[in-house]
Amino acid sequence: MDPEPSGALKGRTHACMRIAFYAPLKPLDHPHPSGDLVIGTGLYHFLEGRGHRIDRITRLRARWIYWKPWLWPQVVRDRKRSLEHCRKTAADLWLTYHSYYKAPDLLGPYCCRRLGLPYVIFQGIYSTKRRKHWTTWPGFVLNRQALLAALHVFTNRKEDLVNLARIVPEESLTYVAPGIFTEQFSFDSEWRKQLRFQMDIADGVVVVTAAMFRPGVKSEGISWVIRSCGELFKNDVPLYLLIAGDGKEAPRLRQMAEHLLPGRVRFLGKVPREEMYRFYSAGDLFVFPGIRESLGMVYLEAQSCGLPVVAFADGGVPEVVADKVSGYLVRPFDVKGFNQAMTRLMDDSSLRREMGKAASNYVRSRHDLQSNYRVVEDILLRLAQRKNR
Repeated sequence: MDPEPSGALKGRTHACMRIAFYAPLKPLDHPHPSGDLVIGTGLYHFLEGRGHRIDRITRLRARWIYWKPWLWPQVVRDRKRSLEHCRKTAADLWLTYHSYYKAPDLLGPYCCRRLGLPYVIFQGIYSTKRRKHWTTWPGFVLNRQALLAALHVFTNRKEDLVNLARIVPEESLTYVAPGIFTEQFSFDSEWRKQLRFQMDIADGVVVVTAAMFRPGVKSEGISWVIRSCGELFKNDVPLYLLIAGDGKEAPRLRQMAEHLLPGRVRFLGKVPREEMYRFYSAGDLFVFPGIRESLGMVYLEAQSCGLPVVAFADGGVPEVVADKVSGYLVRPFDVKGFNQAMTRLMDDSSLRREMGKAASNYVRSRHDLQSNYRVVEDILLRLAQRKNR
């Protein structure tokens, strides 16, 4: 917690809020990257960059906490500490990032009720099917209580917007299109030349893909890309495959790549996010199926760097890729359709350039957080001003 004091919003020379920030699923400095972490960090940095003071209230992870009684005493302690901190710093509101049945917010509603603070959730999720099983029923109830306590709930997924509308009043619910800071993801021709030289790539189309090699849908997605590229290469399509990521499944994926694409795959390991624009710049198209993908920030990053996309029309992917404009979305697990979409882009360099330019423009016009998060800031300011009045 940050001990530096700050006055209330009322009386300040500019509209600067003091925000108590909490991420129940995982703290923002968690070492394992994920899309959720990227979104939470982006929200934090946007508000901080706008001049607001953000206090990370606690690092308490609430994942399955209702089945971890040894953590319950910490909940009691953190409630007390959070209460004291918000009172001491004259916090203007409480902002929780990502509350759902696996990691419900057990701190924010309590502290806000005691202090009369506006309570806000960004990326709240409501799923009624979780009340039907005894293992998830406690999380459903606790998360529902948090959602009902919120003065406002934001979501960046249209599916969640529909579900949240069951219990959150329309005037208290806002959809914010997912996005990235586009200035961090631009095509760089010098890095394109440098990386291709370092990786000894002289001819053919370069396919890029990226994901953590975790067991499950992420590694399944990488496997899918390797198999598709292997099938095309077997049919004399000259290509290279660049893969960014690392994890437990790395040995299996490397073995598969060497068998299906001998000498044509480059594993780059875990690439820091601030350097991913270099990786994307080296490619010609971005391919990743996105099996049950919640959103997929990599699609936005790749498109921002001018790469057309090939993916499944599954989960939240259609919310971040414009089908037949910035890429091709095919029916999930349609091998023939997926490979045809890749082939279409590989065979036509003019189409790749056209779609790549459209992809970059699409992200900048609809998915730039510098624009999209202004809506969030405006609503938070109104709630904070109402509280201080």
